[in-house]
Amino acid sequence: MERRVFDEKKLTERKNNNSGFRSCPLCGAPLKKQMIDSILRLQCSNSACDYIYFHNPIPAAGAMIINDGKILLVKRAREPKQGWWCIPAGFMEWTEHPSETAIREVEEETGLKVKLDSLFEVYSGTDDPRTNAILIVYLATVIEGTPRAGDDADEVGYFSFDALPEKIAFVSNRQALADYRRRFLEKDSRKV
Repeated sequence: MERRVFDEKKLTERKNNNSGFRSCPLCGAPLKKQMIDSILRLQCSNSACDYIYFHNPIPAAGAMIINDGKILLVKRAREPKQGWWCIPAGFMEWTEHPSETAIREVEEETGLKVKLDSLFEVYSGTDDPRTNAILIVYLATVIEGTPRAGDDADEVGYFSFDALPEKIAFVSNRQALADYRRRFLEKDSRKV
């Protein structure tokens, strides 16, 4: 089977053009741009149909695992940002709670079973060419397993916050790392 080439420009154009929606999923009529709630949205052109397409971000969740002052990151095995490092995370499935997504994604990508300790932060990610995402990040503790790359990961590793990989995928991940450093590491160094 031939593997398709990842076309970041084409995906970004599609994402920014209502993810390619052109026809009403209810009646098949063309969608037209209308100002609704002060936002330019797509609405069904059939006056008997009331469908409006809301171009919303997709929820994702993941976990920051800190061990001996180092954070666990995974090296992406697939585009976008193949070969770049990130927090273990992924898109929510239809029936999942964000906490279930975070636990599942960590196990799929690292082989580790974790317990979530607390919600860390929520980020808006707009630099993925496939979609805009809302990334829900938890703080987690490993309860079982040895780190091993799996699913969407080529490598797994713990990194000191002073020696993070140069290529960190996605602005939301870079923000989360900076927020952790500011809230926990810089705060601790000021106490000394």
